[in-house]
Amino acid sequence: MESLNFVLEDIITECGGFGRFQYIVIAVAFLVKVTCAWSILMMQFAGSTPEWWCTWTTNTSLDYFGNTSVEDMKVCKPLANESATGQCSDFRFSSEIKTIVNEWALICDKDWVTSTITTIQMGGLLVAGLLSGHLADTFGRKLTFFLSLVVMMIGNFIAAFSVSWQMFAVLRFVIGFGAGQFLATLYIYMIEFIPKKHRSLIAALPTFPIFAALLALVSYLIKDWRHLHFVTAALTLPSLLGIFVIPESFRWLASRFKIKEAGKVINKIAWMNGCPPPDVSKIQQALQNKNKLKDRKYSVIDIFREKYLLKRTVLLWFCWISCGFSYYGLAFGVGQLSGSLYINMFLLSAVEIPGTFSTWCLTNQFGRRWTCLVLLLLSSLGGLATGTVQTLDPESVPNHGLIVTVLAITAKLAISAAWTSIITMTTELYPTVIRNISYGFFSAVSRVGAMVAPQVIFLSKTIPGLLYFVIGSTLLVSSVFAFLLPETKGRPLEDHVVVEESVEQMQLLANSQREKDEINT
Repeated sequence: MESLNFVLEDIITECGGFGRFQYIVIAVAFLVKVTCAWSILMMQFAGSTPEWWCTWTTNTSLDYFGNTSVEDMKVCKPLANESATGQCSDFRFSSEIKTIVNEWALICDKDWVTSTITTIQMGGLLVAGLLSGHLADTFGRKLTFFLSLVVMMIGNFIAAFSVSWQMFAVLRFVIGFGAGQFLATLYIYMIEFIPKKHRSLIAALPTFPIFAALLALVSYLIKDWRHLHFVTAALTLPSLLGIFVIPESFRWLASRFKIKEAGKVINKIAWMNGCPPPDVSKIQQALQNKNKLKDRKYSVIDIFREKYLLKRTVLLWFCWISCGFSYYGLAFGVGQLSGSLYINMFLLSAVEIPGTFSTWCLTNQFGRRWTCLVLLLLSSLGGLATGTVQTLDPESVPNHGLIVTVLAITAKLAISAAWTSIITMTTELYPTVIRNISYGFFSAVSRVGAMVAPQVIFLSKTIPGLLYFVIGSTLLVSSVFAFLLPETKGRPLEDHVVVEESVEQMQLLANSQREKDEINT
């Protein structure tokens, strides 16, 4: 009697493998990313500081120009040799762009607010990651996924009407929650329709960086944080139409012993791919053969319960934290790089496109583990090199600012590819009944790093290189941890947690299936 894992993999093949239905799934996964990407990265523009002037109350009215290349002109207090006293009596901002900084004068004694709002937003992603896995594994992938789009749409729309930075911070938390719910569900939801040979394609599609790069262009054209929120909310509406196209995951239905509903979904996939409906009675037989299975509720505790899952969870825990810190540290640190804000936003995102897409070939050719190891090492070296150059005296290094920017962009390329590989491996290391719980847990864990990143960026204003040294050191440790994880290339997705004594037998079955696939190839 075949295990449920192999039965469901065979059913995907019988439904046409990678056919018309799977192309539709990929198209939906591509289009809906625009809302998530813009929602998460909005603070790149909305939190940027325009040129500003400070007016002092003196006998002779003097204006000090802020935000220039001359360090001692960035003043919030009078210079020692001037007669002015006290704080600025008034701020004047450039009218070229409208951000929350000139909306609520978030400079000088309020310069901490923008980084704190970004941290609050990432807190929303963290909470969503913890809850969404349970929601998706309990109530289904489809409901949780499309609900996340509704949350982001409403959150962005209301945020555009914010009357204070405190109100805006609360709504950024709501938007972050929706984005976290989206990220914790999307990949799991999509790969459960995809044959194992093509699963890494979903993660490798450079949808997030494409829309992130597009955000730079739209920000340049609109230059108003309120209008950007309106546009983001409006673009979510077409994405909601996917609810009429993508069904519930048949893997989730089968793991919950909903055989009849799973059969309907399988028949729909087969019909859309132009194939005869497969024999779904095999699912019932496979479930009956699992004498240890129960239709019970699972929780995050289950990803620690068995020894083999505990090892995987501990190793991945650090990898996800370091990736979250590094990725968003580089993304939100764009304002500290030299050159145009819009060009740097574009380059930091566009460089991810070839990096992310290359992981599809790399993970299938060299395996998930080796790909993660090499990419994490490269991103670590990029971070350490950037930090080293940033600590040097700019006057002693020709093109100092350009070198720092190029090295930071290189590190961003490597970390985006590394994180994509880790996502692929993570989803393949946990069975269906806890796959969304585990993915949601790690998604939440990564937000711990993402929450810390804005604060380290703030400290880096006075401690050159701090951000990049932390990035390099944490990613170096992560590369070792990634190498200690088991290879998942060619393995069928597991559907139920197995007790410790069954792990060896499960591995033998997976190796046998891999050898069979290689022979057929």
